[in-house]
Amino acid sequence: MLRAMRDADATVESLWSKLRPSSDGLVAAVVQHASSGQVLMLGYMNRDALAATLRSGHVTFWSRSRERLWEKGETSGNTLDLRGLWADCDGDALLVLAAPRGPTCHTERDSCFFRRVAQGDGCSLYDEDHGPAPGHASATFERVFATILERKAGRGATSASGKSYVRGLMDRGVPKISEKINEEAAELCDALAAESDAAVAREAADVLFHAMVGLALRGVSIDDVAAVLRERMGVSGLDERAARRR
Repeated sequence: MLRAMRDADATVESLWSKLRPSSDGLVAAVVQHASSGQVLMLGYMNRDALAATLRSGHVTFWSRSRERLWEKGETSGNTLDLRGLWADCDGDALLVLAAPRGPTCHTERDSCFFRRVAQGDGCSLYDEDHGPAPGHASATFERVFATILERKAGRGATSASGKSYVRGLMDRGVPKISEKINEEAAELCDALAAESDAAVAREAADVLFHAMVGLALRGVSIDDVAAVLRERMGVSGLDERAARRR
């Protein structure tokens, strides 16, 4: 154990020696969503914060206001799981790829970068902007699933009464969620047969949404589903189905 700890310390020392921290011993750390690519936040690391991040696998910063190490999510539970680390060409900044567990910003938004600056004659901030997000489908699914997990945890509300549709479904369990999936699937089939492309997209969205609610209830992640699809890529659908029957 002691040898492993010494080896880890040596690795951190070697890495830190290649960086160019500021006069106060810090490097900027930009955190990016490992799956969607969305920029989540900016923090600062010193040598000890970098060591703690690599040792624990949870992104840790140096808090300039509190002057101590700060593991993201240590009080809220909204941690950032380390997925990758890059240094820039000058060695004075790090790019941290992370998998967030819940919203990253203390305002309960996914990203800290939600205050869009208007372009034009003057500059103003729009506080209700949800921040830039990649337009590809996986980013949207990640965002929707993260919101579903928030509702499952009892955080946030979707109506003026303080009630949540997702929590209502989960409170009624698998039977109700299965009923909704069957109902939405039937409506999608009807749309495929005789309705507009826009209607097909709407009905498909309903099916996928309720399927994600079911996944969240069971504790199955989108990544788990994606892993199954990746395994099947390059395999004939007929062969895959035949293998399942064996």
